[in-house]
Amino acid sequence: MKYCVTFFLLLLSVSLIANDSLLISRLLQRIDYLQAKDNAVFPKGSIPSYRMYALNKTRYKADINPFFTGLVAFTLEDIKKDLSTTQQIQASTIIHNTQSVYPIFQNRKNKRHTYNFWPTEHPQIFPHSGWLNLFNKSRSLPDDLDDTVIILMAQRSHDSIAKAIHQLMQGYTNNENKKVTNTFPEYKKVGAYSTWFGEKMPVDFDISVLSNVLYFVQLYNLEWTAADSASLYLIEDMIKTNKHVQSANYVSPHYATLPNILYHVSRLMSLRPIPSLEQLKPQLIEDTKKALTSATSFMDKILLSTSLLRWGVEPPEIIIDESKSLIDLIEDEQFYFFIASMASMLPDPWKKRVTNMGVGTFYYYCPAYNNLLLLENLIWQKRRRK
Repeated sequence: MKYCVTFFLLLLSVSLIANDSLLISRLLQRIDYLQAKDNAVFPKGSIPSYRMYALNKTRYKADINPFFTGLVAFTLEDIKKDLSTTQQIQASTIIHNTQSVYPIFQNRKNKRHTYNFWPTEHPQIFPHSGWLNLFNKSRSLPDDLDDTVIILMAQRSHDSIAKAIHQLMQGYTNNENKKVTNTFPEYKKVGAYSTWFGEKMPVDFDISVLSNVLYFVQLYNLEWTAADSASLYLIEDMIKTNKHVQSANYVSPHYATLPNILYHVSRLMSLRPIPSLEQLKPQLIEDTKKALTSATSFMDKILLSTSLLRWGVEPPEIIIDESKSLIDLIEDEQFYFFIASMASMLPDPWKKRVTNMGVGTFYYYCPAYNNLLLLENLIWQKRRRK
């Protein structure tokens, strides 16, 4: 997964404080280079990602999903206006090439605009997993709200589609007929969204997923519902009570770390102010500054730096470990933005116990998305200097 291009490495030695246009162009070139060019292992146009089992950290396996593809396109759409004309062409090419990927993951049975984490024509769980694939049909996952909203935003789907999906989401909340069984007691009656569209799936709360769903609601100017308000309440109360710091992998089982949570909440807040959430900004800023002092991963530092920039705070300069090349720091195989955890669907106390054991936990690695996270950080630095 590594490559050696002397000129690119030289460019990456440039200080991250300086918004070097050539560096941005090279990061875009790297993302384009990593994007699938044929239909060999990964679908043409997709952004390849790999997973590693928590209890077998010897190798990564290719994972065929639309998640990182959608994130790359969605983020490039957001920052494209801040790029030069040439860079906009680079970004538009990457975005354009992703568009053929999404139908592979669209709901075929119901012919609706919801999306699955894995291909839907021939359902799979954890592609290339040997014996696990014996359960492809019986244990295949339903579509999920996270992939759905990310992909709809990545495609800049029509307002009518967004409105229809938002209406559909109202049927997948914590309610009297289907109650959450693996959250804190005080949230068991909160009617927030579940992560899943599936009828048979247990209700699952994730503060990061809820932040993405509310971003979608805000982006499309959708009329707020009781589920939207309940989801916002859940996000805010988890922050007020410090659960996002003390129990990150419990309140966000699919992202699992404090930097990931802060990144998602800051992205939601950067789109349009939500008054009640704005009141928590001082606490969130302090949480982020504190997390930066203890962060050891370069990519975690980038996430935290971007979060501060979104909140209008100048982040401290990131000190580069001179014993490693910057490309190794960016494409760090130990950094994961997303995890798949079978334990997230279990009722308590099994959710906590199995999660802590690492059973059924898979870490996801996407080198192209790591490059995009740095690119996004540079753009937010540029925005702050305006």
